[in-house]
Amino acid sequence: MAETARPLMPADDVPADETPREPSASRRAEPLWRDALGQSLRRLRLERGEILVETARRAGVSPQYLSEMERGVKEPSSEMIAAVAGALDVTLGDLTLAIATTLLAVPAGAAPAGPTCQVAYALAA
Repeated sequence: MAETARPLMPADDVPADETPREPSASRRAEPLWRDALGQSLRRLRLERGEILVETARRAGVSPQYLSEMERGVKEPSSEMIAAVAGALDVTLGDLTLAIATTLLAVPAGAAPAGPTCQVAYALAA
């Protein structure tokens, strides 16, 4: 994969003229990995001035699949994430770091605590 010539910005550093998606009322306060990934991928694609079809073709995925990744609908495999990152000329490490930085910026206590999350935390223990 090609090296990126500039560091990636966390989603919080998106220029003011690019308004982020509004989360739906059913969304949790803490963003999910797939949502943060999707926002980063869309931002990178738009910075390159590309349409979905162009990036999807280079990544070897369908435009529909890339769209679902960007909207946080899909839980893509690491191979799919790496393919799209490569098509956007960023390393998987740089993309992961940018997403992790975005997620770390979420205030403590914003983590979901509903019954589903309690079960997931119990299973993880």
